[in-house]
Amino acid sequence: MVDHIKIRPAGGTWVVRAGGAVIGETENALELTEGENTPVIYFPRGDIAMAFFEPNDSVSTDPYKGTARYFSIIAKSGPIADAAWSFEETRDGLEQIAEHMAFYPSKVTIEQV
Repeated sequence: MVDHIKIRPAGGTWVVRAGGAVIGETENALELTEGENTPVIYFPRGDIAMAFFEPNDSVSTDPYKGTARYFSIIAKSGPIADAAWSFEETRDGLEQIAEHMAFYPSKVTIEQV
């Protein structure tokens, strides 16, 4: 694993809301900290209502984490473009975040309850 990236269990129960609806709740969240950046919470896909998500053509490659695919959330109020991402292919040592989703806090509400 890359020395400046740390992954640990986030602890407690985490909820993600979009468009007024709870779209995920988990007790198995992971917290990824990269250097001095704000920690990012990753939700297991099994704890996310994937019916609200639509993959799009956006893809990015992070030199440390791998290749991420982006998802729009289909909310009652309309689509929320590129609201979430998931590393489909992770670099060695970061396999823990595979099959997990992370979200842009500017587009959804993420909170520990």
